[in-house]
Amino acid sequence: MMVGPIFVLAEHRAGELRDITFEMLTKGHELAEGLGTELVAILLGHEVDGMAQELAKWANRVLYVSDPLLKNFNADAYQAVLAHLIGERKPILTMIGHTAYGIDVAPSLAVQLGLPIATDCLDLCFEDGRLCVVRQVYGGKVNVRARLKEASSYIVTVRQAAFQPGEYGPLSGEVERVECPIKEEPKGRKFIGIVTPPPGAVDITAADVIVSVGRGIRDKENIPMIEELAELLGGVVACSRPIVDKGWLPKDRQVGSSGKTVKPKLYLAIGISGAFQHVVGMKDSELIIAINKDPKAPIFRFSDYGIVDDLFKVVPELIKQLKEIKGQA
Repeated sequence: MMVGPIFVLAEHRAGELRDITFEMLTKGHELAEGLGTELVAILLGHEVDGMAQELAKWANRVLYVSDPLLKNFNADAYQAVLAHLIGERKPILTMIGHTAYGIDVAPSLAVQLGLPIATDCLDLCFEDGRLCVVRQVYGGKVNVRARLKEASSYIVTVRQAAFQPGEYGPLSGEVERVECPIKEEPKGRKFIGIVTPPPGAVDITAADVIVSVGRGIRDKENIPMIEELAELLGGVVACSRPIVDKGWLPKDRQVGSSGKTVKPKLYLAIGISGAFQHVVGMKDSELIIAINKDPKAPIFRFSDYGIVDDLFKVVPELIKQLKEIKGQA
C-alpha cells in the first residue's frame, strides 16, 4: 500500500527561511525514510524562487505557490492553499511550526479537513500506521506519549528547537511550481503590517550569546552587574520566570515553557536552579555554563560546564578578567 508524502510547511520572514523549517525537515526526512515515502517542502509566498531552490537541498520535492496574494502572511489564505494541496496530494502527515504563524493556521485547517491534530509536539513517530506524538502537560512537568486515532492524514505543530537540523543531503529535490488556488484576497482578515521591536529592543531568540539570570540574583539592584557581563561577552540578558514575575525584566526576556525557546552558541545560566520549565527553553544551546552555589542544582545536569560558587564572587571576577582581556581594566 502506497503511503502519501510527508509535508513540511516552510516558514519564512523578511525573505529568509526560519530555523524551525530546517528542524522540521530533518525530522520529516527521518519519518519519510522509515515509511518509504517522499519528503515534500511546501513554500507559500511571492517571488520565493530563491527559497525554493534552497529548500530543494533538504527535500525530495518542493511545491511552491508564488502569488501576490501570498506576499504577506494571512492565515485564511494559507489555510485555503494548504487545504487544496493536502486534498490533492494526500500527505500522510503535514508538519507546521508551533509558532505565531502555525498556531493561527493549523487548528482551523484540521477542522476544515476533518483531520486529527496534535499541537506543540516534541517528538513524532509512526507505529502500525498510526501517528504517535510526545507532548508536555502540567506546565512542562510531564512528557506524555500519545497515539492519535487511525486516519489517512494527520496534522501536527512542532515546537521550536525540538529537533536539531541535521546533515543528510543535499537531496537535490525536484522543484515544482503550483498555481495559486485562490484568486482573491480573503475577506475575513487583512494584512496590516509587521510590528517589529522598537530600536534598542532585544530579541533573545536571535542572540548568539545569552547571559540568563535567576532568583539567585536576590535583588533588582544587582541586574546591572549581569548586563555589564553580557555586554562584555557581546550578548544579551535573559532570565527565568521568577525575575519576570518580580517585574525586574520584561516578559520578552523570559526563557522556558511559558517564555521563549532559545538556541544560542553560549548560554550562561547565573543563579538559576534549573526547573524543567526553564530547561526546556534552553537545553539545545550549543554550550551551557552554569553558576550556582548549590552543587545539587538541577541546572548542572544540563550544563557542559558548572561553577559551584557564589555568583557575587564569580561574576565580578569574570567581569574583571574580561576587561583585562579587552584592555579596559
